[in-house]
Amino acid sequence: MQNHDTPHVHSYDAQGRQLCCTLEEKIEAKTATKLIDDHSDEDGHDHAHDHNGELHAAWREYLPAIISLVLLLAGIMLDAYVRPAFFKDWVRIVWYVAAYLPVGIPVIREMFESISKREIFSEFTLMVIATLGAFAIGEYPEGVAVMLFYAVGELFQTAAVRRAKGNIKALLDQRPDEVTVLENGATRHVKAETVGIDTILQLKPGEKLALDGELLSENASFNTAALTGESKPDSKTKGDTVLAGMINLNTVAQLRVTTAYTDSKLSKILEMVQNATAQKAPTELFIRKFAKIYTPVVVLLAVLIVLLPYFFVENYVIRDWLYRALIFLVISCPCALVISIPLGYFGGIGAASRNGILFKGSNFLDIMATVKNVVMDKTGTMTEGVFKVQEVKTNPGFDEKTTLAWVNALENHSTHPVATAIHQYV
Repeated sequence: MQNHDTPHVHSYDAQGRQLCCTLEEKIEAKTATKLIDDHSDEDGHDHAHDHNGELHAAWREYLPAIISLVLLLAGIMLDAYVRPAFFKDWVRIVWYVAAYLPVGIPVIREMFESISKREIFSEFTLMVIATLGAFAIGEYPEGVAVMLFYAVGELFQTAAVRRAKGNIKALLDQRPDEVTVLENGATRHVKAETVGIDTILQLKPGEKLALDGELLSENASFNTAALTGESKPDSKTKGDTVLAGMINLNTVAQLRVTTAYTDSKLSKILEMVQNATAQKAPTELFIRKFAKIYTPVVVLLAVLIVLLPYFFVENYVIRDWLYRALIFLVISCPCALVISIPLGYFGGIGAASRNGILFKGSNFLDIMATVKNVVMDKTGTMTEGVFKVQEVKTNPGFDEKTTLAWVNALENHSTHPVATAIHQYV
């Protein structure tokens, strides 16, 4: 009978592919999902629960926009086509206010938060002024529509960020969260982050190392694909340094921990990618400075659009010019620039991480755009880094099929990359 108190440990093949999980392992695995936002270090396996959680989260995100859209369309239908007697005066106002609030309240909240931080002229301020102004002159559907379009744009932004974070999260799966500690001849499973320096760890064949350390066994072979991109075995002897992310290939190995979990080589790499957006590209820095100057200028011009025609236009009607000023505010909102440029960099870093390319910051994406020639210096960069038998040559006195059968039998229980290549060829 299986011991249900024993934590689930990942196994990997010689190419670094994760072998788990069977249905039973998925059910019995009791680790939580790794979330980048809260920097948790646990690896989740309850896929059904995760998917349900994602569906609920998505529903909560889209529900306000859906409510506003339904109420807005219904209001327009009642206004333009049905025209019932009850849909006028305060009933009409309450209807459109109800359509406005689900998408408007978050923006109004953001506006007050910006003002509290002395950022008075933000895109949130522009949106609130423009939409409330539309309500003030009786253009209720337009006020709701403008805020709804902004909310939909925010949803697209959120979806893009989530997709990029998902790509980066895939990198975190390379870091095991549990290790086997060897104490007084007995083993026990503990969280990797709780392991102290000088602790003795035991690593079975196929397991991935979670902490940097010094090899205590006489010799062992490791797959370093997670760190170098190459799947070929790296043979280590007693006293050699072994790094987190390496996969033990073909023998039970023991090692002494030399660095804390958060200071391991692999943890540093993952932390670097997670914080990559902190290093801003020149384009991002320019847009931020530009927005701080641009927004007050736009507000000033909108005020002038309302006031100046009074001195130069016959039959001046303030409602008409206020409406034009509000339109100017909406079309001049810098949301597209302020949102799209950082989002583009963030998405680029996420897409690169999905393909195994790690960027330390947005500024390096700009540098890559100027690269014209690339020199590849190792196997695993241009290739998959997986061994493959190309040709078999035997002496005249030996039968090729018989020889291959013997070699395959000898390598039958080996996880060495060369053995894997022989198995696949035979």
